[in-house]
Amino acid sequence: MDDGYFEQKKEKARQIYDAQRTIYSPFFKQDIILNSDGFHHLRYSARRERNKDEQVLKFTLMPLGLRILRTATTLQEYRKLLSPVGEKSARDGSVKMKMIEWWGFVAIFVEQGIKVRVVARKVGDGNIHF
Repeated sequence: MDDGYFEQKKEKARQIYDAQRTIYSPFFKQDIILNSDGFHHLRYSARRERNKDEQVLKFTLMPLGLRILRTATTLQEYRKLLSPVGEKSARDGSVKMKMIEWWGFVAIFVEQGIKVRVVARKVGDGNIHF
């Protein structure tokens, strides 16, 4: 893939993402935060960088995902799990655990002929974020 094309898609997605810090969700009846973690997840998964084709796909679909969050009133997926958060302690190697919740919303965009899934997450007592 051409590096120029990749950088162009990434920069356009970054501009759209950074243009708003929150999105009001009718499902949650509150704002969903658009923080750096959300954009980072478009590029990385399980601490590894996604391949460039996958990143471009996520950059391209991101505006549709944000639209889903703005309009979704029905939940399709939910998961709640106690998970490690952060780095291991240098003192004893332990890792802090927090309850993490994930909400998945799916929409079919008939005009484009695609199905898009977007996930919101909440770590501990924090805010719900993209």
